[in-house]
Amino acid sequence: MLCTRKTTFNVSLKPALSLATFGVIITAAITGWAAHLILKLPWQEGLLIGAIVASTDAAAVFGLIRNAGFELKERTSATLEIESGSNDPMAIFLTITLVQILQINSSKIEGWLFIIELVRQMGLGLIIGFAGGKLLANLLRYLSLPSSLYPLLAFAGGLSLFGFTTLLGGSGFLAIFIIGAIVGNTSLSYSDDINKFHDGIAWLSQIGMFLMLGLLITPTNLIPIIIPALAIAFVLIFIARPLAVFLSLIPFHFPWREQVFIGWCGLRGAVPIILALFPSLAGLEHTQTYFELVFFVVLISLLVQGWTISPLAKFLQVDLPPAAKEPEYLHLSIRDEKEKELFIYTVLEGCKAEGVTVDSIFSMKGDQVVGVVRNGSLLNDYEQHALVCKDQVIILASNTERIEIGKFFGPVILSNNLGYDDFFGEFDLNPEAKLIDLANAYGVDASSFDKDLSLEQYILNQFHGKPVVGDQVKLDFICLIVKGVENKKIISIGLKLKSSS
Repeated sequence: MLCTRKTTFNVSLKPALSLATFGVIITAAITGWAAHLILKLPWQEGLLIGAIVASTDAAAVFGLIRNAGFELKERTSATLEIESGSNDPMAIFLTITLVQILQINSSKIEGWLFIIELVRQMGLGLIIGFAGGKLLANLLRYLSLPSSLYPLLAFAGGLSLFGFTTLLGGSGFLAIFIIGAIVGNTSLSYSDDINKFHDGIAWLSQIGMFLMLGLLITPTNLIPIIIPALAIAFVLIFIARPLAVFLSLIPFHFPWREQVFIGWCGLRGAVPIILALFPSLAGLEHTQTYFELVFFVVLISLLVQGWTISPLAKFLQVDLPPAAKEPEYLHLSIRDEKEKELFIYTVLEGCKAEGVTVDSIFSMKGDQVVGVVRNGSLLNDYEQHALVCKDQVIILASNTERIEIGKFFGPVILSNNLGYDDFFGEFDLNPEAKLIDLANAYGVDASSFDKDLSLEQYILNQFHGKPVVGDQVKLDFICLIVKGVENKKIISIGLKLKSSS
């Protein structure tokens, strides 16, 4: 969550939370019902298996997407990112509740106790998450420490707040999710160091988890459960997950292509494997069977869904031409300055900064060019010189301003398979242009169009006021593609003719 930007929440917070709560419950119920019928288990044990495999894995989903080298529409990627990071608390809550029911060997569930426990876990997780996130972010911003201790403070603070929330009976996973989002969106002098440190810790944790998994699994024991595990995996992948996505996203008017893709991207990973250990720790019966079943379901999910994500994204047209990556830079912290740092960028061949003067590109409030180094020497009158390739530009700015500054120094990278013009079209249109004028110009029937309706208004109506880059609207042989969006307002539209596709 440290790398999840605030804009991601603005785009898809509500649909993602719907998937992370109602979607998990629906998935667990359908999969649990299937396990109950297939394995002839009591319904409580069947639901326990369903709850264990109900959550998706953020690392698995986005690891595969990054390795495939393509980007998704923001609405799709934001929904998947938030959902896969926030659905763990619900799956953990369901698992722990069902384990407790099995421990007391009770088939009767007091509904009001169930609701109280849910409210307690989610409520404490939310409260401590927001309060703890703000506290930790302020500590990282205002405490004066050696630079190497900031990542450790973030790590120790996160673990402490996770444990504190759990001890109080709240959802530590929900709390740490929120804490990570708050710290990750706070302008900190050592945010890069914190992110890199936690990325390494995440890799180490995953390596340790899969090593533990290998030690606990005996391959010969998997043979008797292959058929039932395949059947449960089939229900999970082809019935439970797609149905949960469809029902959870009904209020949000998602395009059907994106619903299909989100339904297919329900990869299982680390969390189900960890949850499969809970019955064993509680001393329940059939714990080895639970673990082996979950292992097989996770394996099938990764094998079947994993390799098909890239071709499915292209088939469903939910992918985009890769955006320019953030360029490399050096940064220096300034003593007793918590808001701003010195960033040093290199002017690369073909970037936006090449060939223009400093004053013409840096107009944001708060940033300041300190100097330009050319051929090892600092230019005295750098404001008058156009930047050339390999110049070093030194900028004083905050970490949040860095994102915008980096756009000037990053080269535009186009996919080999999906060119920019091939996707967005050869022509740019003014969003304020009238739809009826465009239709008349290309000989499209305009009898059903309001004469005052603009292109922007028409596209907004098609996507219920929430367009994202890459959204397409077809008018006969004309295709309108959203090229740019700012604050839910379309700022650029591309036009592509069917004959040029």
